[in-house]
Amino acid sequence: MTQPKNVQPIRDQQQLEDMKWALRRHCSERDYILFVVGCETGLRVGDLLKMTTKQILDLKSKQNKIIRVKEGKTQKIRDMYIANCFQEVYEYAKNIPSPYLFPSRKGEGPITPTQAYRQLNKAAEFAGVEHVGNHTLRKTFGYWFYKATKDIAMLQRILHHSHPSVTLRYIGITEEETNNVLKYFSVFH
Repeated sequence: MTQPKNVQPIRDQQQLEDMKWALRRHCSERDYILFVVGCETGLRVGDLLKMTTKQILDLKSKQNKIIRVKEGKTQKIRDMYIANCFQEVYEYAKNIPSPYLFPSRKGEGPITPTQAYRQLNKAAEFAGVEHVGNHTLRKTFGYWFYKATKDIAMLQRILHHSHPSVTLRYIGITEEETNNVLKYFSVFH
């Protein structure tokens, strides 16, 4: 039996760009958009796959680009802001004949989490990015949100985690990284 992968966030801006390139070049626009929306929103892949083209197309005339999602794992309602990637997602969605934003080529439904995993790993291999899995998108969102805001309490609420330590561990902020920051920190300079 193989060991589960140590799925990590993508912590390097160039690796994020390399993943986007590889998804477009070696996978499909669908897989690229899944990656972008996942990294921009922090939704679980299972919740992303339930998204519909109608949800996106209906936002065109609205000022706020917010989609309300009921998360599958927690059953909690979450407002998902997609203004940062809306135009790109909208251009993609208006050309999708399926009711699902991420349609399968086999059957009427969306792709499966297994297929999403395969495509992400295919792109990761081309991009030279290690430790990629379905949670990479959510972890990447969390890592970059934390890096930009340092607001672990808000990130904990967004991700619906029970404790800040769970959130820090989830996004890969380890004791070693914390200690590296503390090496150079001083109140007096």
